[in-house]
Amino acid sequence: MSNSEKPEIGSITWCDLTIPDAEQVKDFYAKVVGWKPEAVSMGDYNDFSMKAPDSDKVAAGVCHTRGVNAQLPPQWLIYITVQNVEKSASVCIESGGKIVVPVKKIGSYGTYCVIEDPAGAVCALFQPER
Repeated sequence: MSNSEKPEIGSITWCDLTIPDAEQVKDFYAKVVGWKPEAVSMGDYNDFSMKAPDSDKVAAGVCHTRGVNAQLPPQWLIYITVQNVEKSASVCIESGGKIVVPVKKIGSYGTYCVIEDPAGAVCALFQPER
């Protein structure tokens, strides 16, 4: 995600793969897809931004199931941009969904939460910083 790009409301803005061993799996995607991993310090461990081989544009993230991701199941997680993440989280609960990860700040990018819909599918809601 870039601070300079304001994503459209309702668009899928980002995706992360969250798994127990990001170190091993980032190498798998580097070989299979051609992505170039770049370490992102999370304090005492690294997650990874995966860059497209030709453009060096960050295509996705590969993250450990630790820290802010400790509650997530192993899966690709899409981030959908919303106007107001707090309001969308409330509507999620009112509409039969669940909050998996409560609203949190992502550095200077914005805020997000992870929800589960009534069918059990999981996604993140993202509100860019204004």
